[in-house]
Amino acid sequence: MSIFFIAEIGINHNGDMKICKQLIDLAVEAGCDSVKFQKRDIDSVYSKNFLDGYRDSPWGKTQRDQKMGLEFNEQDYKEIDNYCKSKKIEWFASAWDLKSQLFLRKFNCKYNKIASAMLINIELLEMVAEEKKHTFISTGLSTMEDIETAVKIFKKKNCPFELMHCVSTYPMKYTDANLKTILTLKKKFDCNVGYSGHETGLVVSYAAASLGISSIERHITLDRTMYGSDQAASLGPAGLKRLVPEVRRIQIALGDGVKRVLEEEIPIAKKLREHIK
Repeated sequence: MSIFFIAEIGINHNGDMKICKQLIDLAVEAGCDSVKFQKRDIDSVYSKNFLDGYRDSPWGKTQRDQKMGLEFNEQDYKEIDNYCKSKKIEWFASAWDLKSQLFLRKFNCKYNKIASAMLINIELLEMVAEEKKHTFISTGLSTMEDIETAVKIFKKKNCPFELMHCVSTYPMKYTDANLKTILTLKKKFDCNVGYSGHETGLVVSYAAASLGISSIERHITLDRTMYGSDQAASLGPAGLKRLVPEVRRIQIALGDGVKRVLEEEIPIAKKLREHIK
């Protein structure tokens, strides 16, 4: 099974459909399997006090201005849906509240995603699990007990899922990656485990690929210096176009673990061992 590659656009489109389509194009060119977004109902996720607070951004002077500026509406998502279909790439999104999950049901996405921050939202977990779509569950910010509760919900609802090892710092330091957790999660929950990374560079993702992950998710951007909280922890075009094919090669290089002598080795063995009686 090939590693499933998710290009996390998230909110790196900055509310601009032109940038969004360029990011989709980048994911297609790099060979990704899907692009992912984040969907929020602003008044469900944030308090009025927070939204009324000062925030100087390209969209205005309040937190509400900024948060609303980063959200696509239904017409925008219809455009995204049509564009992804034309480019033959899957798209889906992580909902940050119940209204947003209901909104996403308007589209026939093949996958769901539980963001790390939402792992303890039991009502949302149950709503997503009821849809019976393959769900990627990120495990950043969460204890083993939190993860176990989520797994039980998805197993009880008979909803296919995989966990994703994740450390939710932006950007993540490589010293905090703790990639052996991938093996721990596999053993404890007897399920596929992917990797959702927020680091800079590629080496941690390569290492994760060598541990037998089923999926990998990295944030992508057109320019890491662009406005936005996730841009610095994202991969630019050159990084993404390098990472995807090299992760594919790592998976091939891991092989199946069966020791064998290749046909090409036989004449070499004969030549190098001819002096042995």
